[in-house]
Amino acid sequence: MGKINKYFKKELAIFVDSTSMKAEDTLSVDDPRFRITPLQQIAASSTGAFLTSLIMTPFDVVKIRLQAQQKASLSNKCFIYCNGLMDHLCPCLNGGNNSQNGHWYRRPSHFTGTLDAFVKISRQEGVTSLWSGLSPTLVLAVPATVIYFVAYEQLRVRIKDYYNQNYNADGSKSVQPSWIPLLSGATARVWAATVVSPLELIRTKMQSQKLSYFEIGQAVRSLLRDEGIPGLWKGLSPTLLRDVPFSAIYWINYEGLKTAFSQENPNLGFSFLAGAFSGS
Repeated sequence: MGKINKYFKKELAIFVDSTSMKAEDTLSVDDPRFRITPLQQIAASSTGAFLTSLIMTPFDVVKIRLQAQQKASLSNKCFIYCNGLMDHLCPCLNGGNNSQNGHWYRRPSHFTGTLDAFVKISRQEGVTSLWSGLSPTLVLAVPATVIYFVAYEQLRVRIKDYYNQNYNADGSKSVQPSWIPLLSGATARVWAATVVSPLELIRTKMQSQKLSYFEIGQAVRSLLRDEGIPGLWKGLSPTLLRDVPFSAIYWINYEGLKTAFSQENPNLGFSFLAGAFSGS
C-alpha cells in the first residue's frame, strides 16, 4: 500500500510541475522530469531491431536469390548483403544445387524480377522461406542495437546537461550544440562495435566456412592460443573506420533536422523521414 501511495504522489508531483509550466515552455523529453528510463530505451531499441529484421529479411532473401542466380556460373566466390542492421557473408560453393541440404540461396529457380521472386519463393518453398536467416540476424542485431541506441541517448542527455550547467550563458534555456550528437553518436558506435566484435568474428567464420559449433570452438581456442585475447577483435579497425564516421554524420544530421523544424518531441512520421534522410 505504501508503494502505491508513493507512486501516486510522484505522478501527482509530475502533473503539478507540468501544469505550472509557463505557456511559452515546451514539454521536452530531455527534461529530467520526463525522460524515459534506460530500461524503456532498451525495450524500444530491442523492439526496433526485431521489427527491422522482420520487415527487411524477406527483401534480403529475394535480393540474395537474385544475386546468386547471376553468380551461379562462378565458383569459389562469395557475396555480402546487408539488411540494414549488419552485413552477412554468403559463400557460393560448388555443387549441392539440387540437393535438399543445399544452401537456401542456391535452390534452383529462375526469377525474372523482384516480384516474380517473391511469388515463386512463396509458392515453391513456403512463405516462411522468405524469413530464412532471421535467427542469426536477431542474435547479433538485438544486442548491437540496444548498446548503440541506449549509449547514444544516455551520452547525449548527460553531455547536454553538463554543458548547460557549466557553459551555457543563458541558463533559462537548454541548448544542444551540434558537436554533442556528433560526439555521442561516434562514441556509442565505438562501444557497440567493440562489444559485439567477437560475436561478429565467430558468425563470419560460421558463414564463410560452414563450420559446426564444435569446429567453431576449436577455431576460437586456436585463435586465442596463437594471437591471445586481442585476436577476438581482429578486423575491428576497418569496421570502426566505416561505421564511426557514418554514425557521427547521421546523428548530427538527425538532431539538426529536429532543430531546423522545431521538433523538440518529433512524431513517428517526422522521425522516420528525418532518419531516412540523415542516413541516405
